[in-house]
Amino acid sequence: MLVDSHCHLDFPDLLEELPSVLQRMQTNGVGCAVCIGVNLEDLPSILQLAESDPRLYATVGVHPEYTDVEDPSVDRLVDLAMHPKVIGIGETGLDYYWQKDKPEWQRERFRRHIAAAKRCNKPLIIHTRDSASDTLRLMQEENADAVGGVMHCFTENWEIASQALDLGFYLSFSGIVTFKNASVVKEVARKCPLDRLLVETDSPYLAPVPYRGKRNEPAYVRHVAEEIASLRGILLAEVERATTDNFFRLFKDASRPQ
Repeated sequence: MLVDSHCHLDFPDLLEELPSVLQRMQTNGVGCAVCIGVNLEDLPSILQLAESDPRLYATVGVHPEYTDVEDPSVDRLVDLAMHPKVIGIGETGLDYYWQKDKPEWQRERFRRHIAAAKRCNKPLIIHTRDSASDTLRLMQEENADAVGGVMHCFTENWEIASQALDLGFYLSFSGIVTFKNASVVKEVARKCPLDRLLVETDSPYLAPVPYRGKRNEPAYVRHVAEEIASLRGILLAEVERATTDNFFRLFKDASRPQ
């Protein structure tokens, strides 16, 4: 069994075809998927999805790219995270690609998410883009290692990966690892300890080869796992077993399907 540790099933591209998306997920041996929260306004629809199917889970957070949305307090995040299908805090972090002036509000919001994760003892789902140094600095300053989490859709080099691993975080690889020009990501996927690896789709984005350029979906996480197995020279079954075990070890509030 595989787990898609990061997807957006509530986005229209996937939601309008949800029954067939879930069927293909099952056919491809993907036993669980996590619907990631990116703002609080859309959280009710994510929770409704998670409640509707035992294979689906949710997280609570506000993505660093989102500006014209509710900016939550620590108390608000903790309160929302009490829902029984919420297993993590995020998507949170820093994004200096879209916010090139590196606004302090982003860093303050990230700090609040870390504080909420520690208070409710749920792992963090961290996004970083053009901001790795500051992301790691804030993680260290706010003692994010006390709760841990995952660096989602990891695209940084081994130096950054090593620092995240030293903080007790997991690295999650998306379809990018299947791209021919993704040599840096491939190197990290080879080197990362097998007991700290996760796989994801980030669907509907970043479809892996052979679907690159098309809409992504949880069923395609198998292609991510296959690429990692090939890069490491091991069987797909080993990657399946390790990444699934890792997922349920990190996300303790998720129940492994029988």
